[in-house]
Amino acid sequence: MKERTVGLIGVGLMGSALAERLLASGIRVIGHDQSEERRESLTALGGVWSPTPQDVFQRCELVLLALPDAKVTKRVLQESLPGELREGLTIIDTGAGGPDEVAAIGQELEARGIRYLDATIAGSSEQMRRREAPLLVGGTTDVVQSLSPLWEALGPHWFYVGSCGSGARMKLVSNLVMGLNRAALAEGLALAEACGLDPELTLTVLRAGDAYSRILDMKGRKMIDRDFAPQARLRQHVNDVDLILALAESAGARVPLSEAHGNLLSEAMNRGLGELDNSAVILALAAENNSKKT
Repeated sequence: MKERTVGLIGVGLMGSALAERLLASGIRVIGHDQSEERRESLTALGGVWSPTPQDVFQRCELVLLALPDAKVTKRVLQESLPGELREGLTIIDTGAGGPDEVAAIGQELEARGIRYLDATIAGSSEQMRRREAPLLVGGTTDVVQSLSPLWEALGPHWFYVGSCGSGARMKLVSNLVMGLNRAALAEGLALAEACGLDPELTLTVLRAGDAYSRILDMKGRKMIDRDFAPQARLRQHVNDVDLILALAESAGARVPLSEAHGNLLSEAMNRGLGELDNSAVILALAAENNSKKT
């Protein structure tokens, strides 16, 4: 990768983690976000603040997008990419768009001579900061391979999973499994609490046997301590499950567990938990259990 400067649009939970990884690898970051707080966060890390997304695209040949969904991504691209934009720009979308939306964006940009990849992240912002989150990359093979130093700077493993949109599909499959693991842990801990078992001992037992998964290490302590400072917000996984259900319908696949999970997340959203960490799903279960005791 010849570029030692990378643009970054979106400096939220995941965007700030991406900035940390890039800067730690000696790559200069020019970033933009609408939030003044995030501006201060980026500059404190050592990044360079840019006043507009347009300025990022004009100053950088390689730009990462870390935006919440495809709607925001399309708006930013429509508002920020002038018709006379130089060819050769590479845009890497790390966001949470639907596979078909991502593929459509890629086709439109490719027609303008702009290279576009979807590079989704199979993990949380905290995992990205620790360089533990795999990257799932979709796009043109030679472009993907040419950026291997970038992928290696961001994570321990990266996988080329197919054409543009395939990264989004693979992330949904990964998020389905992670989300159900997290919901199962929340349900188990809530049941343990409801029947009087010690939560600390319960977590120890789960870690010692075949019920173990990495989710216990990532979210078990947060659930027990009711520490819901966000690593990945619950509302974002609601969006993920909606996309999972839509993908399953289009593919003719049955996902009954994800349907039930979607209902549980809707309960959590109705309780105002959307801005908390996704481990806060346990509060929906614990509240339901408590209501049945009264």
